[in-house]
Amino acid sequence: MSRQVLIASIEHETNTFSRLPTGLNEFRQRYDHRGAAVREAFLGTKTEMGAFFRAAELYGWTLRHPVAAAATPSGKVTKEASDALSQALLAALDDEVDGILLALHGAMVTETIDDAEGDLLERIRARIGPDIPIAITLDLHANVSDRMAALADIIIAFRTYPHVDQYERGMQAAALIERTMAGEIRPRTVVARRSMLFGLDAGRTTTPGAMTEMLEHAERLEREPGVLVVSVHAGFGWSDIRDAGPSIAVTGDGEDAKYREIAESLMDEVWRTRGQSSATFYSVEEAMEVAQMPDRSGKPLILADFTDNPGGGGYGDATNLLAGMLTSNLTNAAFAPISDPAAVRQCVAAGLGARLSLEIGGKIDPSFGPPLRVIGTVRHLGDGAFVCDGPMWQGLKMSMGDCAVLRIAGIDVLLASNRFQITDLQQFLSVGIDPVRKSVIGLKSAQHFRAAFQPIARKVLIVDSGALTSPDFSRFPYRKLRRPIWPLDDMPS
Repeated sequence: MSRQVLIASIEHETNTFSRLPTGLNEFRQRYDHRGAAVREAFLGTKTEMGAFFRAAELYGWTLRHPVAAAATPSGKVTKEASDALSQALLAALDDEVDGILLALHGAMVTETIDDAEGDLLERIRARIGPDIPIAITLDLHANVSDRMAALADIIIAFRTYPHVDQYERGMQAAALIERTMAGEIRPRTVVARRSMLFGLDAGRTTTPGAMTEMLEHAERLEREPGVLVVSVHAGFGWSDIRDAGPSIAVTGDGEDAKYREIAESLMDEVWRTRGQSSATFYSVEEAMEVAQMPDRSGKPLILADFTDNPGGGGYGDATNLLAGMLTSNLTNAAFAPISDPAAVRQCVAAGLGARLSLEIGGKIDPSFGPPLRVIGTVRHLGDGAFVCDGPMWQGLKMSMGDCAVLRIAGIDVLLASNRFQITDLQQFLSVGIDPVRKSVIGLKSAQHFRAAFQPIARKVLIVDSGALTSPDFSRFPYRKLRRPIWPLDDMPS
């Protein structure tokens, strides 16, 4: 008889310092699929949910897939949205299941619950009891709580940043759930952390450093008898909750003190390397000096607006980097995106080819760069829909919302209605901009852009434009975070 397996996904990385609440509309802007639409959206994609559908074919499972929803990182998820998404999942448990696979983020916070994933798992356990196995996949920036580890039998985090192994981690989770349902293993998970908010080189895996070394160590440990998974989490620091920060989760076969020993030993090493960072930050002025240097490579210079990264909860409308590019009179350049639905509507009203004066950006928090008064020509109007062609989220349909390309002097500026970070070449190509042919590209992203853009770049500069996702955590008014904690407080070495 076919095993009954429930698969679902509710994902949000919550920046609790953002002033933008995350409601159902924000989930719909990215995606909020229910029932049959889940299969249509994810079948054949290189995502965790895509892997779960493939696993069902391999193992002969009968699937339930009630909900798959995600929103661009932003402020706390509203109670209305949290309740609606959770209830969609819980209602599918009215009939018995043999196993559950969940694609979560691990750093979701709601208006009423700091540990949203732990709360969801607790509500699931109340329905199904302690014996039905649950496996969860997590972003490597998850803030993993003790409750999450106690309630999920299996925890598997991504091992790449940019996250290009989502499908592989989903298949890994599915294989372990199949073995658990077959009675081959009895997985249990423990988690360890230290008094630190930042570490593991922020999870970067594109350069050698603390994260890549820890992942190599984790892979060696997984060869030991009984050790099923060693998950390494860099944590998400822009979250004012008690357990924010790096952690190690070890999933082992059955109860064994050595799993706790492994987790604690690895966290000792995370603590020892806490100050390591492979990132070099440029000011806007420094970046402009590089951008104005002569170049004969024919490849674009990439300027990544790290501190206004919507992928970390940035508003996506900070203007300091774009202002620097305009003042520097750059030519054959592009910038994406400025999230500004009002400016898009003005461009739509003016029409394709129109030349107009308007203010763009700087409307959510002008302290991160005020609105820019510009004169430009409308070069493109569209609905912002595109299909990711990889390496991240390959095959997944996304939308930037109604959008416009405004040519301002020598810079093509993408104005979008939805907030999003740049991860895919199609975000430019779908609006008529060929990034390969540009000399300079400014984009809103911290690290995920590297998967698609680093291969085409002559050089990448990480720019600190002074906005919300600053790497200086001392700027933020933490109230719930456990204290003392590094690097906010003096800590013994």
